Parts: sequence; C-alpha cells; structure tokens
Amino acid sequence: MFNPTAKIWTWVSGSRAANTLGVYGTQGVASTSNVPGSRIQAVSWIDKSGNFWLFGGSGIGSPLAVGLLNDLWMFNPTAKIWTWVSGSSAVNTLGVYGTMGTPTASNVPGARDSSVGWTDSSGNLWLFGGYGNDSTSTQGDLNDLWEFSPTTKEWTWVSGSNTVGSGPAVYGTKGVAAASNTPGARGSSVSWIDGSGNLWLFGGIPGFLGIYSFESNLNDLWEFSPTNKEWTWVSGANTIPAGSYGQSGVYGTQGVAAASNVPGARDSAVSWVDPSGNLWLFGGLGYDSTGALVDLNDLWRYQP
Repeated sequence: MFNPTAKIWTWVSGSRAANTLGVYGTQGVASTSNVPGSRIQAVSWIDKSGNFWLFGGSGIGSPLAVGLLNDLWMFNPTAKIWTWVSGSSAVNTLGVYGTMGTPTASNVPGARDSSVGWTDSSGNLWLFGGYGNDSTSTQGDLNDLWEFSPTTKEWTWVSGSNTVGSGPAVYGTKGVAAASNTPGARGSSVSWIDGSGNLWLFGGIPGFLGIYSFESNLNDLWEFSPTNKEWTWVSGANTIPAGSYGQSGVYGTQGVAAASNVPGARDSAVSWVDPSGNLWLFGGLGYDSTGALVDLNDLWRYQP
C-alpha cells in the first residue's frame, strides 16, 4: 500500500520470496493464511465496497505447477484477508461457458493471462479475452466477454466465442452497433469504462485478423453497451497493412483534436478515465508515425 500523503509504502500481504505457492484454503471462506500464488499478467478490479479482486494470470498453482490460472480472489483492505472466490487452484483449466447470457454457479472462464477488465456501476466485474484455454482444451488468443456478480458469485458468458481460432473480428459499419459485431481474439489490450457504464477496448496483440503474428498489433477502438449487449467499432483500422504488422500513428498537431488523429497499433499500454469522461492512453509497444515498432511514450486523449 502506498500512502500519497506520507509518501510511504507498506508491505501488506504475500511473501518476500520469489515463485511462491498459493494458499487457497476453502473456497468462499476468508482466512488470514490465504494468499494467491506468484503470477504475472493477471487482471484486477476494485468493487463498489472497496474490495480488491484478482483473476488468473501466468503463475504457480496448487499442487505445485506452473501454467495459466483461472482463480478469482478477493482481498478485504480493512481486514487484510484474502478469499478464494471462484475458479480452480490447478493450472491450465478449461472454460465452462454454459449458455450465453445465462449465469450459473458452474460457469467459469478458462485459465488465461493478458486479459483486460472493467468494473461497472453495480459493482459487477467484466473480463475480456487474453491468451488461454477455451472450452475444448485448445490454448490460444480469446475474444470471450464475461461478467461476474460479487453478490451471486456467478459468471455469465456475455459475448464472443467459446473456442480459439473461430474466425476474425466482425467490425460491421464504423460507429454502428450491431448484435453480430465482435472484436477479434487478442491479448494485452487497454480498457476503460465511461460515465454511462459503457465498456471500451483498444488495440492489443491479435490472435486472428487475416494473418496471425505475435509481432502484429491493433489500433481498433471498440465500445460495448452492457444494456444492449452490442459492440460498436468506433475508431482505428480493421486491417493490418500489407507488408506491415500494424497501423502507424496519425498524430496531427500536438494539443489539437482532429477526427483524423489516431494512435498507432500497440499492446501493453496503460489507461485512465478523467472526471469529464475522456479516455486517456499512454505508451506501450507499438508503431510510431514512421511505422517503426518501438516502445512508446505518447499520451493521447479520446473524447467519447
């Protein structure tokens, strides 16, 4: 924990040693001895009660094994206690999708890393894509969208495919929502949630977009309405240029908004939402204005 006033860090939980095995305890029961195992590229949220949530990543499961995880944890900052809420303690677990749109106690996303997440105004947790396991024991990039209710402790498969490599994105018409629209499978994207509760998704590493390459990057911006359950392709390209692995950035004039401006394709960027509902994007690994693949330090603002 970092105290911004005192400028002081506090070590709150977990081990000072590397590659630590998790202590799961009993699912649904908080305990001072519980603690997630070591991991990277997990997803995190804060719910409306101020609790911290953690899902999956690439790390160490129980019994001792290294792989992808689908365990969901909650940390109570007041009591300083972890609870194992959902998912498996083992690695490389398959997803159980059930029926799209129907929550059940047996539903659970497959083990994965490099996903993105949102928290909506009701305190529900949302999860999209990443690299992991689908429902058929196949491992690859995913485009499934999930919702988790902390109240009922149930997952709902909301959108996307339950299998890896099911096809490219369906972009439809830019700016027009449609039930058939869906972002392609990807990992290491960026996410925001706006003041109206809509989910936003930008870029990442594609699993399928006409070509497949771990050097490819995307710069497409999507909006998802939790009310209508529809995606809208809002900005950016729906193709990767021939002979390239990603779209170059169009910067325009610094400080001047323009409809033609667009960040270059990238992954592993960071994001914020300001009090006015603007989306902010910084850096990542991607393509600058010359088409060079570099580490970036460009700061962008998008006005919905």
